[in-house]
Amino acid sequence: MLLSSRKNSWKVLMLTMVAVLLVSLIAGCGKKNESGAAADNSTVVATYKDGKITENEFNKELSMMTFLYPQYEQIVTMDQFKEYLLKQQIAYKVLAEKATDKAKEDGKKKAQEQLDQMKKSAGDQYKAELDKYKLTDADVLSYMTRLLTVVSDFNAKVTDDQIKTEFEKSKNDFTIASVRHILVGLTTADNKTRTKEEALKRAKEVQAKLKAPNADWTALAKEYSDDTGSKENGGLYKDTAAGTWVEAFKKAALELPLNTISDPVETEYGYHVMKVESRTEKTFDQITSDQKESLRGQVSGENMNKFMEVELPKLDVKINLPKTETKPETGTDKKPETGTDSKTDTSK
Repeated sequence: MLLSSRKNSWKVLMLTMVAVLLVSLIAGCGKKNESGAAADNSTVVATYKDGKITENEFNKELSMMTFLYPQYEQIVTMDQFKEYLLKQQIAYKVLAEKATDKAKEDGKKKAQEQLDQMKKSAGDQYKAELDKYKLTDADVLSYMTRLLTVVSDFNAKVTDDQIKTEFEKSKNDFTIASVRHILVGLTTADNKTRTKEEALKRAKEVQAKLKAPNADWTALAKEYSDDTGSKENGGLYKDTAAGTWVEAFKKAALELPLNTISDPVETEYGYHVMKVESRTEKTFDQITSDQKESLRGQVSGENMNKFMEVELPKLDVKINLPKTETKPETGTDKKPETGTDSKTDTSK
């Protein structure tokens, strides 16, 4: 329940998509018409220096996104998202072509491994989903090869000094802490809601009980906590990296004096009464190789964003996507209000 999560609007999702897809193993790179395939005479929807994207190519991109990420199905229909995705397709196409031979070999190898794993995990459903979106194994392999070629190329260019700098930006996230807490949630275990006032009042009652002599954290956590992930364990999260927690909980875990009962700490889940039992800061030399690779991926994502913002416009990109028509509701000739979208709530 306490894992860090951000409620981004689709606009924020668009801005961060490149970084997310860059460190993902199967996402957004675009499909190139393979040698020997039938001629593509569809409308050109984008041009750039020394290249173009056709409608068929872009439609394949949209199908691939929905195939790999069904949760994006509604977002993919939005004009502004389509334009960003098309620019991203151009970026990956350009960068894959410019990648080193080693990166291309590495990308091809990893793409095949990922495809094999995907097919094994999905079983018979894999073929059914391919048919649904009119895709082939070759389409998916080409798509992932291009992405992973760019990932490999960008990762290879990240220096040790850049990784260390990235670590310094967020080194508190690597601090290891053991924290007990009791959550009084805004939603109870049986899905009843509480107001903030009700939750805070109950949290203060819990705080008082925990401060009493011979207080039993285990018993009180079982009785009061709405965090199903820890209530049966006395509310304990043991030896956990602080960066995995939501921001307010993380801040408290990093700053509270050891072995003291906190005042209620508010997060998006409700109010937490906390006690930090141990806390150990990590130096760069103490973090794991997997954590260093994660930092490398973060630097790669930032570099990809810089390419999108700075270098891509220099390629004289011109977009010619057809606009999605908005039809009035059946039974009325009232026009939709400007700036609204009947299918998507952009406030979330």
